[in-house]
Amino acid sequence: MPEVHTEYALRLKAIIDTAIDGIITIDHKGIVETMNASAAALFDYKPEEVIGKNINTLMPEPDHSEHDGYISKYLKTKKAHIIGVGREVLGKKKNGLTFPFRLAVSEVILNDRILFTGIIHDLTKVKKAEANLIQAKVNLEEKVEERTNELELVVNKLLGTNKQLEKSQHELQLSLEKEKELNELKSRFVSMASHEFRTPLSTIMSSASLLSKYNDLSQIDKKEKHINRIKSAVENLTGILNDFLSLSKLEEGKISVNPEEVDVVTLLNLVIDEVEGIKKEGQEIKHLVVGEFKKLYSDPRILKNIFFNLITNAIKYSLPDRIIMCEIHFKNEFLIFKVKDKGIGIPEFEQKFLFERFFRASNVENIQGTGLGLNIVKSYIDLLGGIIEMTSKENVGSTFTINIPYRI
Repeated sequence: MPEVHTEYALRLKAIIDTAIDGIITIDHKGIVETMNASAAALFDYKPEEVIGKNINTLMPEPDHSEHDGYISKYLKTKKAHIIGVGREVLGKKKNGLTFPFRLAVSEVILNDRILFTGIIHDLTKVKKAEANLIQAKVNLEEKVEERTNELELVVNKLLGTNKQLEKSQHELQLSLEKEKELNELKSRFVSMASHEFRTPLSTIMSSASLLSKYNDLSQIDKKEKHINRIKSAVENLTGILNDFLSLSKLEEGKISVNPEEVDVVTLLNLVIDEVEGIKKEGQEIKHLVVGEFKKLYSDPRILKNIFFNLITNAIKYSLPDRIIMCEIHFKNEFLIFKVKDKGIGIPEFEQKFLFERFFRASNVENIQGTGLGLNIVKSYIDLLGGIIEMTSKENVGSTFTINIPYRI
């Protein structure tokens, strides 16, 4: 029996030591008892430099001076200031610099001792992303103002003579429509970005708060579930940022095509392995290869992004227990890649907008997404000299077909 207990203890320690978030435990006096590797890395300390010291070592003022009072007040009144609540705070690194993080603290009674466990999730990248979004909004507003001023100059010139006005009416109408489109684009971007960041951040916060409540060895599965939820939410945030980055690079012409010999079947199998962890319960991905095997002379990085986007879309918009079929057809002039799902489909009257930026069909409002994925896929396929086609029926499923030349 002691061996079983030791095994569970070692497993729990391994989980804590390898957690992507920082985990620190302190006693009722605020003295650090444990500190996992992630927490040590966040504060730029070695664990042994912190263990045995007061936790306020890791806090800037005023928390540094007031922290012991927080604990004392809580132990006397049991009224939570941070404990059991969770909030954004600042941490102090070894070099004195501060950084933002989300802190969730819970009280643990272990062998008649009161311990406090803190889950620390670094918000540095999130805050930077939020700042970038705010700056993007400012830039868009400046662009709108600049375009408006340009439009006013055009209007003033057109008002000079009736003849000029008549000649430029069409040009004026187009300018006004572009202004309207730019304003709508700005509003959709800000609304979409705010919503898409809020959802994964809420998931991270709730799972981090619940994670510290499962302290029995019998609750390891629950801990692992919430750790996986946190990882999934972080991956979702990364995906959103990658969409924004890809869109920006494509617009600025910074995506270069670097062709090389590609084994497309091996590449597809690699993508299928990578999406294994995001499949819904009972979903199965099958693949079929038709024709005599040929190698492409194309860009494997761009091809992988195309495959990944189309397959993850099929997973996202299909119900559990459905089959997703991927097909590779080696034709004479083109390689054909197909992704077939039996998902929710796309309403017929909306299909013509499918590859437009920020477009999301009316039947996917409750499914997360930026509305950028297929627009980016279309741009990638254009870079490779290929074409993409789609057939879909609502509540039946969709098929995406791309034709790619064997040599760019």
